[in-house]
Amino acid sequence: MTLNLRRPILIGGIGLSAALWLLESLQHSASEMGETALIGLVAASAGYWWWHRQSPKLDLALPQPLASREAAEKAIATAQKAIDLLAAESPNSADPASLKARLEKLTAELDRQDLQITIAGGKSAGKTALMQVLNANWASENARKITFQETAPLFVNLKADPKIVGDLVLFVTAGDITDSEFQTLSQLAAAGQRVLLVWNKLDQYLPAQQSQVLQQLQQRMHGILGTEDIIAIAAAPSAIKVRQHQADGTVQERIENQTSQTQTLTARLTEILAAESQQLVWASAVRSAASVKLEAKTLLDRVRRARSMPIIEQYQYIAAAAVFANPVPALDLLATTAISTQLVIDLGAIYQQKFSLEQAKTVAATLASQMLKLGLVELSTQTITGLLKSNAVTYVAGGAVQGVSAAYFTRIAGLSLIEYFQSQELENAPNNSLNIDRLTKTLQAVFQQNQQVSFLQAFIDQIASRLAPQTSQPEAVKSAIN
Repeated sequence: MTLNLRRPILIGGIGLSAALWLLESLQHSASEMGETALIGLVAASAGYWWWHRQSPKLDLALPQPLASREAAEKAIATAQKAIDLLAAESPNSADPASLKARLEKLTAELDRQDLQITIAGGKSAGKTALMQVLNANWASENARKITFQETAPLFVNLKADPKIVGDLVLFVTAGDITDSEFQTLSQLAAAGQRVLLVWNKLDQYLPAQQSQVLQQLQQRMHGILGTEDIIAIAAAPSAIKVRQHQADGTVQERIENQTSQTQTLTARLTEILAAESQQLVWASAVRSAASVKLEAKTLLDRVRRARSMPIIEQYQYIAAAAVFANPVPALDLLATTAISTQLVIDLGAIYQQKFSLEQAKTVAATLASQMLKLGLVELSTQTITGLLKSNAVTYVAGGAVQGVSAAYFTRIAGLSLIEYFQSQELENAPNNSLNIDRLTKTLQAVFQQNQQVSFLQAFIDQIASRLAPQTSQPEAVKSAIN
């Protein structure tokens, strides 16, 4: 990638740093103290400023599904905006057309009359038996066409749990729920999925135990599911042995099959379908549209990241070359501040978040401030110094550690900005100000992901190979840009 040199912030900052370096050689003590104090004051004061983005943002936050046609149409329209943006930034991809076709199908199904009920739960919870009973004794009694589907057993392979989708979900458990079941139920409810918690195998408990278990389930799910949506059944009760004493004193034994006990469940299902059938369809459309939108957003993030990485790599080389050529810490800071500011502007443009010069300076200063406060600078510098010692050629050069460190911090800053921009769009923050807590957490996560020794060694070798032949700032910066 060839860097566009029409960047006054970047060129001006590096040029000023070069000019001050020449002045520094004449007035070493006074200049160093003055520059350090001035730039340090600016960085510290800017650390916690708020900035406001100027460009309108595409609402890519997952909506809270509402049971109305208006909500469904709005969710579909919002997903279409995400698809349009993906199509504009990735014109040669077939993904936008595929996603658009799914939205068109959703629109056509907003008035559908049939309903899909999904039966989910862990292994041996009685899902199949329940589906058979409902198909035989209840589904045919409804005016609407009811389709049942059973998911594969949950919690068998946590990395490959089947996706639970449907207009209505019957979550079947064989007793008091486990933590995994609780988490799944909570996630379904939070996503706006209509759920009934069905405690099956009621017949395996004594009457006193039955009321106790049901009460425990209601308490555990308080605030997540209503008590009327937590139901005890026995889909396929175990056969019982009946002993009958005869008049002649003999005893006859027989095995007697029990009828299913699902009346409470079927009564509740009938109530829901009578009152909420159309709302269930619309809520499913909202969730499906949100899923399409999220897929479009994921693909868009991939496209934007591919465009962002060459820019980050280019700037990390420029930062390394500029700092390597400047032995004065204050001038290092001046050059890297200019580079970081331009990086913020360029990445912001890719993510359609336009920054003014002052806003970009604030973001760059905040990143630098947080790196210092988190101890990332000290830790990384120590690690880089140790790894550089294995390369005698580059280590003997006085600015090698500073140059490689500048490149590394530029990379961390760039990757953190990418992650932050992506999370901001997804979460759709209610205000457009800098969330320092989220930025700090993002910075920490990105730093941890880029601390592997193998990566650092390869990164150091790559940067050091560029620094080794450089002898002056103009040559260093020219090499980095080219």
